[in-house]
Amino acid sequence: MREFKSISGLYDGNLALSIAPALTPKGIEENPLFFHGEIVNSAIIAGGLLVLADIVSTRYFQYVPAAQKDPVLSAQGDRLRAECFSACNGVYARLDIFQSALDGEILYGTTNVDIGVKLRQALCKIKQEDKLKFLIGDEGWKSLHSKKLSDGTLLTDILIERPVQMPDRWIRALGNCAVLHQKMKYKFHLEGMPAKAFIAGLPPVTGKEQSGWLCPTKTGAILKLREEKDSVYISGLHRLSGLKRLMSHANRINFYAPEGAAHGQMMIEVCMRGASITLSLTAKSYEGYSGEGALLEALSDLETLECADRIDNELNFEPRIELEKISASLGVDKNNIHDAMELLAVSGKLGFDVHENAFFHRELPDDPDRVLNDNPRLVAAKKLMEDTVFVEDSLWYVKSGETNYRVIYPEGSGVENAKCTCTWYLKHRNSRGPCKHILAVKLRKGV
Repeated sequence: MREFKSISGLYDGNLALSIAPALTPKGIEENPLFFHGEIVNSAIIAGGLLVLADIVSTRYFQYVPAAQKDPVLSAQGDRLRAECFSACNGVYARLDIFQSALDGEILYGTTNVDIGVKLRQALCKIKQEDKLKFLIGDEGWKSLHSKKLSDGTLLTDILIERPVQMPDRWIRALGNCAVLHQKMKYKFHLEGMPAKAFIAGLPPVTGKEQSGWLCPTKTGAILKLREEKDSVYISGLHRLSGLKRLMSHANRINFYAPEGAAHGQMMIEVCMRGASITLSLTAKSYEGYSGEGALLEALSDLETLECADRIDNELNFEPRIELEKISASLGVDKNNIHDAMELLAVSGKLGFDVHENAFFHRELPDDPDRVLNDNPRLVAAKKLMEDTVFVEDSLWYVKSGETNYRVIYPEGSGVENAKCTCTWYLKHRNSRGPCKHILAVKLRKGV
């Protein structure tokens, strides 16, 4: 996406995270500064950054270490958010650092942040009693040495400089996550020692895949073969292994799952002092978020496209977006606002915080062709529109090649209730977005 001009480093108690040119309320800034101050909870923040670094360089399905990618960082006035995906795209991770963990002013903007191998090695040495100054901006440190401070702590300065590029599929996956996360509902939580014990008992990242229902007990949570009240299904328990770095800091763990879905995605949120880390897992360990197709219905609605354009002009890096305020400001119905918000996620502009039940704004470089490039089913559906014919009641014929596919699209209903005779629908139903034939009918109905 963008190259780093300097380095990330840890130097005499100064943790400097190097960032690329950023998108801010003032536009693109070549030398941005998002935060300059002190970290109150050094070990927690260091551990959280290490968890992100572990996840982004791991392929959990058929475990293979992967090349390092760099998290997306959003500064939102009252918090910093760093987001990334695993190398297999099956795990989404977000570290939230709240104002209470930082002594200094948090500004606004979005960029990608450099967390390389040498910085990871230095972060591993940070202890709870260490005091760190924290800089997020385009200033790095240029020496390599260790120094013992007057209070006996040892901190290391390192040199990191390398170009990075955010994968295009991350943007597509960020959009799909924003839609899928809205379906997540709180199931149960663990506090204190049971929370720490759960993390301690997680299998290693290289361990055999374990799947089943995480069920709450009086002393924690255990994996069972059958569903119980408030239980959460997880595919690949080893995909949570990165949380072990934060075991001693965990105060509470919240578990989420899609409402009414037996084997859907799941989410876990680890709450700490001044920070939290959220992991969201796909329904199956071999699936990636970039292929879910959750935004296809919104992308096929012209009215929603126009509304999304108007909302985009109102966004200003808010950590929590209130739909009522936007609806009143634009004079648009709240239901239309919500559909448009989902659509904005396809460009990576919005995330969804399940804990706060609200969208938040991030800004990534916009590519007008990305929507079509990332959604080939939508492109195919537009080509099939001319060969889509209404027959009777809710029945449509869609000709693709030499075959006429039968689509049942109930009047007054959405794509989730539509049916098709094609192999995609027979295999996935509508769990990974509608097939191109159902989309063609929706587009035809809207003409």
